Amino acid sequence: MKYRETAGYVRTCAVLSGLAVDPLETTELSEAQSRDLAAKVREELARRRISRQRLADDAKISISTLEKALSGTRSFTLATIIRLEEALKVKLRVPAVKDKTADAPATGSAPMELGGYSSGAVKWLEGDYLTLRPSFEVKDTVYAYRTKIEWSADKHCLCFQESERLDAPFSQKGVISIPNKSGRVYLLTSDDGQFRLAILGRPQISGEMYGILTTLRAERGGQLQPISTPLVLLPIAGQAAQFGRIAPADPLYAAYRAHLQRAVDDDHIRFVLP
Repeated sequence: MKYRETAGYVRTCAVLSGLAVDPLETTELSEAQSRDLAAKVREELARRRISRQRLADDAKISISTLEKALSGTRSFTLATIIRLEEALKVKLRVPAVKDKTADAPATGSAPMELGGYSSGAVKWLEGDYLTLRPSFEVKDTVYAYRTKIEWSADKHCLCFQESERLDAPFSQKGVISIPNKSGRVYLLTSDDGQFRLAILGRPQISGEMYGILTTLRAERGGQLQPISTPLVLLPIAGQAAQFGRIAPADPLYAAYRAHLQRAVDDDHIRFVLP
């Protein structure tokens, strides 16, 4: 008989026989609490690079119990959370507060279709970034602008907003997906069925992110052409930032061009041609 079935059988027999049942084993957390805790556990698994089976073994719970709790098909029990905290040696539960006022920090989790991450687990990603890509209009020129990433209390997820663009009317904004399976950061714009997507790797030691942008380029005559190009996001804090078209004669051109080349040379992205 499997572990979970055996445990359930013992608890049932204990109730029928009048024996006391440990409330920790039966007290289930709310759906919202379980969703937040699942996001934190997934973040710890990714950060430590350990398998779910390893965590289940260390916490002395069945892999079935862990899988169902992380997928949302079953709520966490208090006993399970305590065992996970002991195995991970971190506090997963947030201390209860008496009054949750409007000016309290934004809490909650992103929708599962965006990765189900919690606001606290992605705090490290928030901030302003110098964004670099090759210019679509001028050859051998780097196009630089600002991208701001922050938590949206209204949409319950990380969102991004571009600014400092020469073509301001085409500045993009959208939501951010961070699925645990791929370990990538997705910046998605959806405008009346038209999509624009950036796929970035997790931040490097200095916070820089390398990836690829797939969007539409305006051609002569108003036609739109699909195009993909390297994309780099660098934390603005602590460095000089120049926006607009950066030509070879500009002092920062060499550094910006090197970052774009690194996206390809270091195998952060790969272009496959026939």
